[in-house]
Amino acid sequence: MRKLGIAAVLAMVLGVTGCGGGSPSSSDTAESGGTDLVPIEVGVIPIVDVAPIYLGVEQGFFEDEGLDLTLTLAQGGAAIVPAVTSGQMAFGFSNVTSMIVGKSKGLPIQMVAPGASTTGDVDADFASVMTLPDSGIEEIEDLAGKRVGVNTLNNISDSTISEAVKQAGGDYESIQFVEMAFPDMPAQLAGGNVDAIAAVEPFVTITSAQGAVPVFSNYAEPIKDLTVAVYFTSDSYAQENPETVEKFVRAMTASLEFAEQNPDKVRGVLPSYTSLEPDVIEQLTLPRYLGEINEDSLTEVMRISLDRGLIEEEPDLEALLPKSQ
Repeated sequence: MRKLGIAAVLAMVLGVTGCGGGSPSSSDTAESGGTDLVPIEVGVIPIVDVAPIYLGVEQGFFEDEGLDLTLTLAQGGAAIVPAVTSGQMAFGFSNVTSMIVGKSKGLPIQMVAPGASTTGDVDADFASVMTLPDSGIEEIEDLAGKRVGVNTLNNISDSTISEAVKQAGGDYESIQFVEMAFPDMPAQLAGGNVDAIAAVEPFVTITSAQGAVPVFSNYAEPIKDLTVAVYFTSDSYAQENPETVEKFVRAMTASLEFAEQNPDKVRGVLPSYTSLEPDVIEQLTLPRYLGEINEDSLTEVMRISLDRGLIEEEPDLEALLPKSQ
């Protein structure tokens, strides 16, 4: 399997449309403690995936690189991408399917660092398709013909679910995907408005506490070792500020490594940008915070995106990902 370290992804070009809609809203600004730091704004989403960047600020990794971060919360990449391409934000966070869709549309943005990866365990991942015990859905193929809630249509959740059903021999084209925000999913499932939901943490834990049961993780299957999300910048920002991008990447490398090695610290930083209850935080399944991007998994995402009609033709992968160093 070919994987790319963070230092090798500085020139990766990507297109992102995000995990959901919504407008950015100001979050806490990193305390710089000095006047010579470079101020940069980063668009993030209030989910477990972005804990490493908050830890990096807390641990001083960005300040050590001469960067003063403002972390701005948005509901999803639909708000973050235009903020980055317009120059309002220096960097942003979003998922890999959105990158490929955006790249196919020619969006001028570049991948700079990984964000979160699957655990690889279909029974214990930070994303899971959840259903009620009496739904009749026990295996992946049982999702055929069912209503499944996803946070964004034509994106990473519905495409990976339909591919898993296809590989299991089910009628994947008969699945009825229903768009809804992650926080609305537990109530929609409990109310019978959908038969299953494609949840991510903390909503996997929340719906489990309400009696829902997992079917499988669509991040762990059908794609092996999926890199789920990344941080990105615009082509113009990368060209005009190469040293700042390098500093951001080094700080993210340290942040991801620290988060991967200190899961208790990850749980400890979550209250600083989420409203999760302590008991939910304690039970969460965390993503892997790997310092490399799995190119093979992105190749699979691109293939599935083409097969599902998310893109009309495959974007140039060499333009999206550089050759391994």
